[in-house]
Amino acid sequence: MATIRYIVDDVDAAISFYTERLGFGVVMHPAPMFAILSRDDLRLLLSAPVGTGGGAQAMPDGRRPEPGGWNRFQIEVDDLDATVADLREAGLHFRNEIVTGVGGRQILLDDPSGNAVELFESARS
Repeated sequence: MATIRYIVDDVDAAISFYTERLGFGVVMHPAPMFAILSRDDLRLLLSAPVGTGGGAQAMPDGRRPEPGGWNRFQIEVDDLDATVADLREAGLHFRNEIVTGVGGRQILLDDPSGNAVELFESARS
């Protein structure tokens, strides 16, 4: 199982996004500033950048955790066009349009805090 931590502005909004739109389940939500979700072999830790938790602690140079950036995890879908259409209809934000590469097609979806999620459709038949 892989575990990824995302810093999010609003843990409850992130829980709704990941469970209602991307098929994650809630494993644990012990505090307003932290939750653990799962989908297949992926555990997603959601941490607010405030409070006393480990995900909110400043680095020695003073930098603080914040949402966003370009690192992301990938969710493979069977029909990228239909998935994108459903998510657009729900009013969700994409960073780009669908792009085609050697291994398949992809698009970047933003979660409510601006963290990227790559939706990918393999070129395999």
